[in-house]
Amino acid sequence: MPNSLQDQLKKSGLVDDKKAKRLKRAKNKQEKLARKTKSPSVDEAKLALEKAKAEQVERDRQLNLEKNKQAEQNALAAQIKQLIEMNAISKEGDQKFNFTDANVIKHMYVSQAQVDQLSRGTLAIVVQKNGKDRNYVLVPMGVALKIEQRDQEVVLFKAQENTTIEEDDPYADFQIPDDLTW
Repeated sequence: MPNSLQDQLKKSGLVDDKKAKRLKRAKNKQEKLARKTKSPSVDEAKLALEKAKAEQVERDRQLNLEKNKQAEQNALAAQIKQLIEMNAISKEGDQKFNFTDANVIKHMYVSQAQVDQLSRGTLAIVVQKNGKDRNYVLVPMGVALKIEQRDQEVVLFKAQENTTIEEDDPYADFQIPDDLTW
């Protein structure tokens, strides 16, 4: 039969017989007083333990929230990366196309057809981040809109469709030549 904690403490020499009897009497007095007054005795050790557990639960909850938030950000970044990689359009050509990235003018060389598509709003420019490197990629406008729903900072350039025609435009009858470059 296993020994009680009190017996084990006596054998190890941490508690002597007098101190063990005194502690047992004090415990009995507390229990008797609690039965007479019909109110449970307050044990400071239990209260401290419960408070420590509550604090630990709160810390664990906060850590879980942070982990979940980080996991969501990682999932969004993976979705954006996959959308860009699956729908990237190769940029070939000798036409220089300028756009801004964080108030810095950047440029890429594209074909004339791609310049037309960029200006009409059928293509968009997005940034693909690989660590510290920033690669600029052409994607269709539908993909750019999906990417923009996830993270607006990734889409750098998308042309606005100009559907409004000014009635008082004196140059409305004149066509802009195809070979005009600014």
